[in-house]
Amino acid sequence: MQIWQKLLITATLATTIVIAGTFTYFNYFAKRRLIIATTTSLYDTGLLDQIERNYEATHPVDINIISLGTGATIQVAENGDADIVLVHSPSLELNFLEQGWGVNRKIVAYNFFTIVGPENDPAGIKGKTANDALKAIVAYGESLDDQSGVTKIWVSRGDNSGTHTKEKNLWTAAGYNFNETSKEPWYASVDSGMGGTLNVASQKNAYTLSDIGTFLKFSKEGSISSVALLTEEKSLLNVYSVMAVNQTPPHTNTTYQINYADSMDFIKYLVSAETQQFITEFGKADYDQSLFIGAVQPLKDNAPQPVVQWIKDTAFFDGAECPPQYRNEYPELYT
Repeated sequence: MQIWQKLLITATLATTIVIAGTFTYFNYFAKRRLIIATTTSLYDTGLLDQIERNYEATHPVDINIISLGTGATIQVAENGDADIVLVHSPSLELNFLEQGWGVNRKIVAYNFFTIVGPENDPAGIKGKTANDALKAIVAYGESLDDQSGVTKIWVSRGDNSGTHTKEKNLWTAAGYNFNETSKEPWYASVDSGMGGTLNVASQKNAYTLSDIGTFLKFSKEGSISSVALLTEEKSLLNVYSVMAVNQTPPHTNTTYQINYADSMDFIKYLVSAETQQFITEFGKADYDQSLFIGAVQPLKDNAPQPVVQWIKDTAFFDGAECPPQYRNEYPELYT
C-alpha cells in the first residue's frame, strides 16, 4: 500500500471518529434547554424541583422553571417564552387550547383547596361547606365595628391565577357578585403568589383560599399560624394539567422556537407510572398525607369515586381531558 493511500485511510478514519464523537456529544452530553412555566403551588411545595432533578439525572436536558400564577404562566407561553405549561385552571386551559396556543393536554395530579384562617375562627366556618363558609365570612365582615378598610378578614391572591379563578367561582356559587364583594372594606387583594398570600393572611388573622399542598408546607415550616378549616368537597377540587406549547399557533405568522420533542418526552415522563407514584408519595413522610395525588391511574381505573367523577365534571372538555382536535400526534397518551 502506498504512503498516500495510508494517509488517506488515516484521514478518513479520523474524520469518521470526529463526526461520530460530535454526534454522540450532542445526543448524550450537550444539554438541551426545556422551559416549563408553572403555577406557584407546584413550585413552592418543592415537588417540581424534585421532578426536575430526577428527570435531568437521566435526560440530556436542562430544565428552566418559571413560577407564576396560571394567568401569567399562560401569557408567558403565548409569548413563545415557554415550552410547557403546568397549570390548574380548567377554564383558562380550555381557552389556551381553543386559541391554538397549546396541544396534548394531560391531567397529571389533583388535590383540594381549603379555606384557612385564624385558629379561633371568628366567623365560625369550620366544617361548613364552601358556600356556607363564604356566607359566614361575609356576615362576620359586615358585623365588624371597623368598616374603614383597615381591618381585613379576607385576603385574595388577586393575580388571575388558578387559585384566584377558583376563588371567584366560589363567590359566584355562593350567590355573590365577585366585583362587588372584592370592593368590601374587609376584603384585601394582594396580587401575590400563594406563599405571599398565606403570609399576609396569617399576619392579619384573616381567611384565605389556598391549595392544601402549599398550606401544609408553610404550616409545617412554622411560617404561618393559620389552620385549615374546610374538608374536601367537589367545589374545592384542584386539578393540575400539563400542555405542550404549539410551535405554530394558527393566528400568528411567527413560528416559535419551541423545544417540542423534549416537551412531549417530559409529558410522557410525568404520566409514567413511576412519576405518578412519586407525585402521590411526595411529602407523605413529612406531612402524614399526600400534597398531590397522581391522576393518571385513577382516571384509567375510574376510581376512587366520587373524586374521579368530580375530575371529569370539572376538568374534562367535551368528555375528554384533551378533545381530539387539540391533540398533535402521540396517540399513546390517550389510550
